Amino acid sequence: MTARPPHRDTRSASSRAAASLRAQISAGRLLPGSKLSEVAVAAELGISRNTLREAFATLAQENLIDRRPHRGVCVARPDQADVREIYEARLAVEPSAVLWGEVTDQLAARQESVLAAAQEALGEGRMHDVGDQNQLFHDGLVQMTGSTIVMGAMDQLLARMRLMFLCKDHSPTFHANYVHRNAELWAMVMQGRRRDAAEELRRYLVDARTEVLDFLGYGAQAPRR
Repeated sequence: MTARPPHRDTRSASSRAAASLRAQISAGRLLPGSKLSEVAVAAELGISRNTLREAFATLAQENLIDRRPHRGVCVARPDQADVREIYEARLAVEPSAVLWGEVTDQLAARQESVLAAAQEALGEGRMHDVGDQNQLFHDGLVQMTGSTIVMGAMDQLLARMRLMFLCKDHSPTFHANYVHRNAELWAMVMQGRRRDAAEELRRYLVDARTEVLDFLGYGAQAPRR
């Protein structure tokens, strides 16, 4: 997977632990509803249980895990309200990044690499990898803001997105349908057609929200913007 440029990690141990677990959720390695044992997870991450509890508190605030008295900690199962909330946030953030953000040479090369990897994965039928590359593409759009605060919020949103797709079986072609749209969207950006790209991204996200609500079985369509 194509990642962000490396940087010196100055976060606390609990923040690093939360980031590690968030990344595992985003990558689909922790499934909705799965129980997280304090003893096992602390040992895996090489931290104390107190530090892990601080990390769990962070992830609970982000709606990535559920902490229930006498029942332990489980990976969250997003519901209809979560779907709507996540897409409301994405509709506010991503088109703005596309409209006003900066495309550096490094970011342009990264996005082209992500698009090529998505196309290759699609051609080989590696649908999980197609989903991974889709996440990376949208992460790249938000990197256009240059804001670590906004990019951190996007990390949380993408992790919650992954949980939505893992809640139940859905069409394996869901992300496949957006490979071409991603390429078209990025072409608009690189051509300087920022307003067209932002408007297309809004339509794209509304379409995706409707599809997600449908395959999760909620039925009612989200209001069109």
